Formats: sequence, structure tokens, C-alpha cells
Amino acid sequence: MSGPPVRVLYITGWMRSGSTLLGNVLNELPGVRHIGELHFLWKNGVLGTGTNSTCGCGRPLTGCPLWSEALAALPAGGTAATAHRMLSLQRNLMRTRHTRARLAEARGARPAAPGVTELLDQSAAVYRRIAAEGAGRLVVDGSKCPAEAAALLGRADLDVRVLHIVRDPRATALSYRSAKEYIDPMSPARSSGYWTAFNLASELVGTAAGARYLRIRHEDLCARPRATTAEVLRFAGLDDEVPVDDGGRIGLGVNHTVTGNPDRLRRGETRIRPDDRWRTALSPSDIAAATVPALPLLARYGYPAAPSRRTDTGPRDTPGAGPRDTPAPGPRATSGAGPRDTSAPGPRDASGAGPRHASAPGPRGTDRSRPVAQPAVVAPRWPGELW
Repeated sequence: MSGPPVRVLYITGWMRSGSTLLGNVLNELPGVRHIGELHFLWKNGVLGTGTNSTCGCGRPLTGCPLWSEALAALPAGGTAATAHRMLSLQRNLMRTRHTRARLAEARGARPAAPGVTELLDQSAAVYRRIAAEGAGRLVVDGSKCPAEAAALLGRADLDVRVLHIVRDPRATALSYRSAKEYIDPMSPARSSGYWTAFNLASELVGTAAGARYLRIRHEDLCARPRATTAEVLRFAGLDDEVPVDDGGRIGLGVNHTVTGNPDRLRRGETRIRPDDRWRTALSPSDIAAATVPALPLLARYGYPAAPSRRTDTGPRDTPGAGPRDTPAPGPRATSGAGPRDTSAPGPRDASGAGPRHASAPGPRGTDRSRPVAQPAVVAPRWPGELW
């Protein structure tokens, strides 16, 4: 390909992390476009078989001028046949369990498995087209698929930076406790099992990425939005003024995101604020169930194994913005990751320690101590698709 590599900020980690909000904040900068979760372009956007399939601008994705042009420019075309082919390759090659293999290929330690290059060519073509349509400085992809992030590191036509967002597993467990229109419910133990698996896989990617990897914590983004966003900007190679004021407020305009938390559709002033409702909304047994599977990484990310539990029942300083995501996670206004058929984590390790060499284990057992609502999304569900 001629021309300089397209610069991509790829967000990885577990769902419900605040990645949608952060992406939309970056989207307010000139020459930057947040495209949401490109991994779901085929399932939700082209085929319309998932949830939350509209573009962030409010149109059906295939009716959005930007995405219509991007799909038409793909090497294989944006047809249903292409979408089914890409979904098959994603299932066979881009699950979390494939992260180590994709890293070996990206480093040139082994030949790429059949289909990997074909799949990545489609993503690279989308990035190039989006870059040509107003995102010449940075394309932000919030897909949160560690194996995909690993594979993209090996592309010579892309300048990929991997942003790993982590969030307290008890907060994500609260978000997953109830069914929502775009994600299935999940027990606290199961949510934290995936939390550990996805974060370990993301750390593995960071080990290979070196200086092209940054980890931030969701809690730091909420408590210090200007400083944390500034850190992300510098990492992404941007020297812009942070578009968030000292009070954590930002005016959000139109975006063209594929999938993501429904809050991505919200416009106007949004305020980023801390949200620790899980401390009172979760029972002691739920907190324990969400804590145990996450123990291998809690201290690493600065989260206590025995957190204090608030007992007040008065109104809380909840994050402002957007459709309230029942038991919520991240910087509100667009808390976690989108309709993935499940969601993600948060920000950086205060110690600055580097990523670990560890393979991602499978999700832990399910907590059967309370009934779980019936699923509300189309199968297959996100964690199952990825793990």
C-alpha cells in the first residue's frame, strides 16, 4: 500500500470499561474518528443479526453515507456473503484463546494461519477508508478483542497502538447482573472469570507490543478525566488540548460508531464522574463471588481484595450522561463497551508495571445463588464467541 501507515488506537480489555465514552471524547478532536467496535461490523452492521446495529449517527449502518462508502471500498465488498465469511473467520481465528498464536504470527515466528490475512485485509481497508474520510490523524477502534489486537500488530500498513482499559471487576459484575436490551445477564463469578481471562490476554498483547501498549484504569479516567485523557492523547501521538474541562464536562457531537454502549447515541454535554454504586448495590456474597475469580490480577491493578462496602442509601454522585445503564459501570455517559453481546474493563496500573507473560484461562464457574433473567440478545453471545 502507498502512503504512510494508518494510525489506529485499538482498545482492548473486558467489556463495560468506559471505552465507548473515551472513544467519543477522542472523536471530538480534529482528524480523529471513533468507529466503535469494528469487530461487529459484519454481524450487527451488515447482517443486522446482532443488537445495537445502528450507526452512531442514528441511521441504519448500511444507510450511513460514511459506512456505505467504506463497505463499498472493501476488497471483498460489503455483501452478506462477505459478512458470513468474515464471521466464520472471526470464530475460528480471533477468539481470546487464539491470542498467543496471533502474536507469534505478528512477530514472524510462524506463518499466518489460513484466513488471518484475508480477515485483517478487510479491517485494514476499513481503517484506510475511514482515515481518508476525515480520520487522517487517528482511527479509534473499541473492539476489545485481544487476539485481533495481537494480529494487527504485525501489519506493516498500520501503526497500531494498543490501549488496555481495566475496571474493578465488582463494578462490571454489577453491570452484568441484569439483562439489558443488548447484553445477556451474567453471574458475578462468571463476569469476573471473563474479566480475568480477557485482561490476561490483553497483558500478553502488551508484552509483545512494548512501547505501543498503554494500560489505564477506568477509575482514573473518572476521577482525573483531563489528566488520564491527556496521557492517552500523548500515547496516541496527538498533541491536542484535552477536550474535557476541569469539571469532567465535554460536549459530544455526532459520531459514526459501529455497535457499542447505547449511550454512544447521546449528544450534548456529558460529565465524566466516578461511579461506585457496586459497593452498596451488590450483596456481600455477590462481591465475594466477583472477587475470587479476579484475585490473580486485583493487586496488579490496584484493586483491594477486601473492598470496603458503603452502607448509605442516599442519592449518589453518579456519572452524568446518557441512558442509564441499570446496574452501571464506567464513566457514565457511555459506560462500558457496547453491545457486544457482553462488555468490558478500565485504565492504568499506577505502578507502571509491565504486562505479564500469562495465557488467558477460561471463564470460571457460574454463581447459582440467584436466578438469572432470560437472555435478551441474539446468540451467539460475545464471551462465547471470543473465548
